[in-house]
Amino acid sequence: MSPRRWASPPAHPVDRAEPLTGVLRTPSHPVDRPERLPEGLCTPSVPLTADADRRVARPAQNRETPVARAARPPWLRVRIRTTPAFLRVKQVVETQRLNTVCRSANCPNLAECWAAGTATFMIGGAHCTRRCGFCDVSTARPDALDPFEPARVARAVAQLGLRFAVVTCVARDDVPDGGAAQMAATVRAIRRRCPDTGIEVLIADYKGCAAALRSVLDSNPNVLNHNLETVRRLQRRVRPAASYERSLAVLRRAAQQRPDIPTKSGLMLGLGERDGEIETALHDLRAAGVTLLTMGQYLRPSPDHLPVARWLRPEAFAHWGRRARELGFADVAAGPLVRSSYHAEQLAVAASLENPHP
Repeated sequence: MSPRRWASPPAHPVDRAEPLTGVLRTPSHPVDRPERLPEGLCTPSVPLTADADRRVARPAQNRETPVARAARPPWLRVRIRTTPAFLRVKQVVETQRLNTVCRSANCPNLAECWAAGTATFMIGGAHCTRRCGFCDVSTARPDALDPFEPARVARAVAQLGLRFAVVTCVARDDVPDGGAAQMAATVRAIRRRCPDTGIEVLIADYKGCAAALRSVLDSNPNVLNHNLETVRRLQRRVRPAASYERSLAVLRRAAQQRPDIPTKSGLMLGLGERDGEIETALHDLRAAGVTLLTMGQYLRPSPDHLPVARWLRPEAFAHWGRRARELGFADVAAGPLVRSSYHAEQLAVAASLENPHP
């Protein structure tokens, strides 16, 4: 891919936040203090107790289906390569005291992406307030949001020289805005320090709070991603604190409010969904205005997590990729090892070519 200069969508200028004082930083790059939304606009859930540390909702029930002793299919075997670029990403992430979804969620593409000098930064802390049946991020009462985290992410992006950065987050149902201000501050911090870097945000549903979503959109990311994850029938088992309709509503509202920012979503296959249900989910995503899509194989992180119902062959993913394009998605990444941020820049380029900014 030829080098590309990304920029903030021009229709909505980036708001400059007041810098914090007493922070070790380069003077020309002020640090954002995330501004909380007014009380009452969004209502937080009851915080978790401090000792809550289960990753999924029903680990005992999931353990009734043991992890198969047979090796994964050959197309799911990944060779780990430690390269200088891999070690560089690891060093920068650790030096800046950042979390990455690559590590926290045991992503199978960690070696490939880090060797290419890319990473997906996970903000909001290392603990999530939800217990999804597929996710390996630990569940516990999170620490307070770190107001200096946005600046550290921006510094890491600059040190790595990234053309395109992906920022995701844990669910923060313990704070009124669900962590939306922290995400917006991170986008602004990256934009100021690295104005030519493209930015994709992978957001939570913010409990459907319109004001929270608006604050992220106003920070002007290049792509807004929110994963539907699975088909309607399996939502309650796979992610009990979320909902199919709420996720579609988030995506629809984002596409309506900011048609200049491509919306993106992802599906995991292999959880027990039927082909007809996949087809319906694709139609529902397109009806919500989603233009970019990822589809990958669900991989069980541990015996506590939901069991794998089936292994889909690469040809099956190729079929669904073709079908999604037929339905009008601008671009699709579909394959057994595809995850939400896999080849994120390539998909973003496809969306910008189809709907360029004026």
